[in-house]
Amino acid sequence: MTVLDDIRAEMMADPSNAWARDLGYAPLYIADARARVLIISQAPGRLAQETGVPWNDPSGRLLRSWLGLTDAEFYDPANVAIVPMDAYFPGKAASGDLPPRRGFADRWHPPILEQLTEVRLTILIGAYAQRHYLGPGTLTENVRNAPSHLPYFPIVHPSPLARGWRSKNPWFDEVTVPLLSAEVAAALSATTAD
Repeated sequence: MTVLDDIRAEMMADPSNAWARDLGYAPLYIADARARVLIISQAPGRLAQETGVPWNDPSGRLLRSWLGLTDAEFYDPANVAIVPMDAYFPGKAASGDLPPRRGFADRWHPPILEQLTEVRLTILIGAYAQRHYLGPGTLTENVRNAPSHLPYFPIVHPSPLARGWRSKNPWFDEVTVPLLSAEVAAALSATTAD
């Protein structure tokens, strides 16, 4: 057993996650000490939680295209760690999913991220992750100024609900996505001594 295995077991046993255990949910995240790129997003969607595969939906396909990664590269734990703000599907809201539970990232991110010593780039997807790691600021400001936040790289969520935002901000596809894929490639090609 590794420290990361111990953390997963603690998370599963934690009383605050009893409701998820009762539903048959396992915490849905990927953390491997070899990972070079870390993705921090909102929380797993229903389909991802049910299949046990994060980003297993159209949003995930779009995200992988933005990152410039194949499915095999994306799901290789030596390449990419996926640690959402909540490791369990929080349920449906009137529009989209409910937000991640407050306090989940405060409790579980520090011990997990402490083990991810090879991470060179952290991609912050959406407002919840960006507020937690970058502090105040709007999503649009954060994403527009993504290079100034390195080694964090804030982006909009690839959800269909964000199509309107992307249509109002064409610079994202034209400028930010190429920068993002270049940063991902650089992080994955970095050596331990870098």
